[in-house]
Amino acid sequence: MTGTGGRACGTPQLEDLLRALTPQVLAALLRRGGSFDTCEDAVQEALLAAASQWPAEGVPRDPAGWLVTVATRRWTDAWRQDVARRRREESVAAREPDEPVVARAADDTLTLLLLCCHPALTADAQVALTLRAVGGLTTAEIAGALLVPPATVGQRISRAKQRIRAGGARFELPSPDARAERVAAVRDVLYLVFTEGHTASSGAVLHRVDLSSEAIRLTRQLHEALPGDGDTAGLLALMLLTDARRPARTRPDGSLVPLAEQDRRLWDRAAIAEGVALVSAALATTPVGAFQLQAAIAAVHDEAARVEDTDWLQVLGLYELLRTIDPGPMVALNRVVAVAMVRGPEAGLAELDALVAGSSLAGHHRTAAVRAHLLERAGRPGAACSEYERAASRTLNLPERRYLERCAQRLRTGGSE
Repeated sequence: MTGTGGRACGTPQLEDLLRALTPQVLAALLRRGGSFDTCEDAVQEALLAAASQWPAEGVPRDPAGWLVTVATRRWTDAWRQDVARRRREESVAAREPDEPVVARAADDTLTLLLLCCHPALTADAQVALTLRAVGGLTTAEIAGALLVPPATVGQRISRAKQRIRAGGARFELPSPDARAERVAAVRDVLYLVFTEGHTASSGAVLHRVDLSSEAIRLTRQLHEALPGDGDTAGLLALMLLTDARRPARTRPDGSLVPLAEQDRRLWDRAAIAEGVALVSAALATTPVGAFQLQAAIAAVHDEAARVEDTDWLQVLGLYELLRTIDPGPMVALNRVVAVAMVRGPEAGLAELDALVAGSSLAGHHRTAAVRAHLLERAGRPGAACSEYERAASRTLNLPERRYLERCAQRLRTGGSE
């Protein structure tokens, strides 16, 4: 299978164009009746050809049509290698598209997202296949973004396509009864991609902007396909409101700046305005969902001109509601912080002790970091220092580790309990 290497593209604009056209071109081939794996391989061949030819020859007048033509030829060549399918290849190859390639862009993107997030696939496979087939990233680009070897990504994609083929999945929207569950899986995958981009689980950088930007782009497409879906609007709002703080989240040397210390003048006000408008409209017109509530919490933070202006009572109320409709360990941990900001650090520590007792949160670095922060606020620097050190030893993200080590060092040199 080709496409395991990186694409050499002339400009970021050309790269963006190829990524935007990927789902349309793949959909055009799939509508002709080809299997997902052979069509996707052919599209990757066409993308590689465009990346090498267009910088020198110029972008064709109809770039989507060019890609469809080249991908069809690659697809035809693949059929020719199978003698038993020669007749089918000849009849399909002679067939021309009966409509413009871009005519079903929104529907095609939704259908592809649902196909890539097929319930038979693992979460890792769904992420890799979505970035490849819908995002237009090469295997090498996905591997670089996820910080895993290209061979691992290639295996995930290959196995995912085999599972889709074995399961008889077709390029069509699922029944209305099954669609809601499948769309929810798509949202979860896109959120996984975004969160890994926002704070990388490991590595030398805090952000993986390529991943967070791609997640926002694909979520925009999902929102365009499902404009009345409140959870999708909430997810897009959450991403925008969270990503808006990225310019202030690191110093020039790449070190982490916590929310309370960020220069809010650097926040992206356009993204904040768009996110607030999205979540406000969704909350007013659709049933309340988890992503809407998370977006509402992010909006409270983003709309505060100073950290002292944050309406923590409102944040706590939103977390109480979120805990009811979508309970989870990170929701519970974030709620503890809100409790401490409203009722004091000792109340937060008591809530934290009850939360982590016998749970998987006990060994998580974020739990230790929250405990350290609350102990410091409670005037117990010695215990806080130990927790900061414990948190630093448990994170695999280098900027996070350095920040936590600096917190411990500050307390170590500034006094003891």
